[in-house]
Formats: sequence, C-alpha cells, structure tokens
Amino acid sequence: MFRHVAPRAGRLALCGLLALAHAAPAAAVERSLRPELRPDPVTARALPAVARQAVVTVPGRSLRPQARPGALPREVRAVPAPASDRQAAFENWLAGFRARARVEGIAPRVLDAALGGLRYDASVIERDRNQSEFTRTLWDYLDSAVSESRVANGREALAEHRAALDRIEARYGVEKEVVAAIWGLESAYGAFRGETAVIEALATLAFDGRRGAFFEGELIAALKILQSGDTTPDRMTGSWAGAMGHTQFMPSSYLAYAEDFTGDGRRDIWGSDPTDALASAAAYLAAHGWTPGQPWGVEVRLPEGFDYRLAGRDVKKRPSDWARLGVRDMDGRAVPDHGRASLLLPAGARGAAFLVFDNFDVIERYNPADAYVIAVGHLSDRLAGGPPIRGDWPRDERALTFDERKEMQRRLTAAGFDTRGIDGRIGPRTIAAVRAWQRAQGLTPDGYASLSVLKRLR
Repeated sequence: MFRHVAPRAGRLALCGLLALAHAAPAAAVERSLRPELRPDPVTARALPAVARQAVVTVPGRSLRPQARPGALPREVRAVPAPASDRQAAFENWLAGFRARARVEGIAPRVLDAALGGLRYDASVIERDRNQSEFTRTLWDYLDSAVSESRVANGREALAEHRAALDRIEARYGVEKEVVAAIWGLESAYGAFRGETAVIEALATLAFDGRRGAFFEGELIAALKILQSGDTTPDRMTGSWAGAMGHTQFMPSSYLAYAEDFTGDGRRDIWGSDPTDALASAAAYLAAHGWTPGQPWGVEVRLPEGFDYRLAGRDVKKRPSDWARLGVRDMDGRAVPDHGRASLLLPAGARGAAFLVFDNFDVIERYNPADAYVIAVGHLSDRLAGGPPIRGDWPRDERALTFDERKEMQRRLTAAGFDTRGIDGRIGPRTIAAVRAWQRAQGLTPDGYASLSVLKRLR
C-alpha cells in the first residue's frame, strides 16, 4: 500500500496514458495491477484532470499506495562497486544506523534479530534503477484491471469473506465492494502479496542513498512493527520496495492505520486470513474522509456542443447543475445529487466521461494515479453488479513516449502556446497550451495531449 502522504503529495497524475511494466494479461488468477507512481519533486498538488496524462514507470510489484521515489535521470548511471566492497560498506552503514535506530526507541534485541546477517540485496537496487518503461493506455490497463476473470474472482472473494466484510463496512462506513476492489488490484485478492524480505530490502534502499531518508524512515517504522510484536522478521515479506500484505501497506502507514480487527492481539496483514488487512484498508479510507453511499464517479454522456473548458477537477457543480448543461448518465437521466462533482475526461473527447465525487479523491489518497482510482471504482461497481463502461475509447491512439511528450511541449511553445517548461509531464500548463492550440486550429478543445495532436503539430 502506501506510506502516509501529505495531502495531494507526489501526484504525477495519469489517466489516458500510463506506463506499466510487465503487467500480466487477464488470467484465472491475475497478478496485482497497480500503476506505481513516483513523487513529483516540483509540486504537492494534484494535476487538473481533463486528461491526467503523466506517464508513470511501474515496478513489477507494488509500493502501495504511496508514490514511489522517482527513477534516476537516464543520464545518471553509477558504475556499481564490487559486491564485496558494497557488502562491507553496507555493514558499516548498518552500524551507524543501529545508533540512529536506538535514538528512535528501537530496542537492541529487536535490532539484533532484524539486522543480524543482513546482506546488501543488489537485485533490489537493480529493480529500482532499471524499471523498463513502456507505455500503456488507460483502456488497455482497464481491460486487465477490470477483466471478467478479476470480476469473477472478486465476487468469489466477496462471497467467501462476506461476513467479515459486512462487519468492516458497518464499522468504517466503507462499502465492502470498494475494499474488495482495492484488495483485487493490490494483490489479486491475496494471491500475490510479495515474497521479498522487507527489512533487508528497505535497509538496502536506505543505504543506497537515493531517497535514503525516505527508506530509512520506512525501515525505522518496520522495526517498530517488529518491536510491537505484530509479526517477526521472517514473516515480514512484501514487495521489493517495502509494501506489505494483502493491501500492500508501507510500514509507516501500517503504524498509522493498521487494525487488529480479529481481536487476536496482532495486526496481521501478511497471513492467509485477510481480515486485518481489509479492515486496515477501510480504516485508511475512512480516516481520509470516505463518504458512505457516495459513488466514486458515474459514467455520463455529454451533449453536442459541450464546452470542454468545464472539464477538469477544478470545476465542481452539483449533478443537477450538470444535468441542466446536458451532462446526464448513460441512460439520459440526471445523476443523483450525491454532492458536488467534477467532469473527468481521462481520454479526451473521444473517450468515456465521468462525473467524479469526493470519494474519488479519497481513493486517490491510496494511490494517486487516476487510472488506479478509475480501476478501483469501476471494479467495485462491477463487484456490486454494475455494467462495464459503456463509452468508447480511442483505441486507435497509443500512449506518447517520454521523448514525444517533450517534443509536444517544444512544438507547442514554438508555435506560441507556452507550456512553461519542457519536462515530459503533461500537467495543467501543457493541457492549457494544448487547449489553446486546439481552439486556434478549430479542433475540439479537450486539452488531451494525444499522438494525433503531436502529428498535427509536426
């Protein structure tokens, strides 16, 4: 899952286009499907969501839902030291870390049990450094994330754990289908919880120095979990980046939100019984403002001649006001007034459209990728018996590469539509530039930075 993030922290927003690494195709038992995000070093605010299009690089397994540290710039590639030298340096670092951990209240017995015999894990650094990036569109991602087999497996999981999930819903006010959907995306309903030794992985990442303070903080949190008696070092397994259990909590978030729902004296998110993990996910959502009974979003149709300047997370209206503008559900009815909503066009004017409510933002606190939020929301709807998304997707489009996004920004700026930077991130300034260019060209001004836009700019 995640470590606790400051509001809106590190939101490299994506939706129409995202980069995923080695996501498994739909199968009888499917792997975890989470677009992994990295903290945005520039801004702590979410990008407006006409088409949140920043491409993300994803490791094979999870760092949940906390945005992960960004990859090294492509031009920065340190030459690795010999293994024996790295291990010696790692052991020296561990000696210094022990002193810092003692200051944080970690007992010597815990340090001895957890740190004794640790090895520098070069495979963790390799995975952190060399996450191969390839782009994947939102619709391709949703085809896997909300495949028929994932829906069927989720309904089976709901049936098997209904009693516990009903109690969790009653206590925290978070619908069981939403909790199950997070479980389904995080670990494929517990099938892929991660087998990496978390203490060793976090120590390696903290020693490595890139985002060392972040990972050292997570390592301290992991040691506090061990000191509390909730688990043992050998049972504390997870992803290579430190995410743990059925719902992939980072250690710091575990300390803040994990629940002993079974009442056995341990907050066990690792074992075969998912109850504590599911309750912890619900507790996290509840703590971040979940509104019971409010949908994450509702698929809608737009009228002819719609003013696309109204699309974006910065424009909020009551559904009744949207209905007066012709924005209605897929059956032509006004969306019920569940609260103020924004219009999200994750693939521009040619893709599906959604009115999204405050609960969208709450799921976004779990993982700040729009693609993830839509997948969780839509999977929860399917688990509750809802239909597939009915709108079309621009399946003739592909995702822009990092270099193509920079090229688009350069060409827009050269044409007089300043993106205020050439960084390959499709944020609010680039979206505004695309919209202005589209208006000037007599095109639908949806702000969607697509391959077709780039071809026209060329």
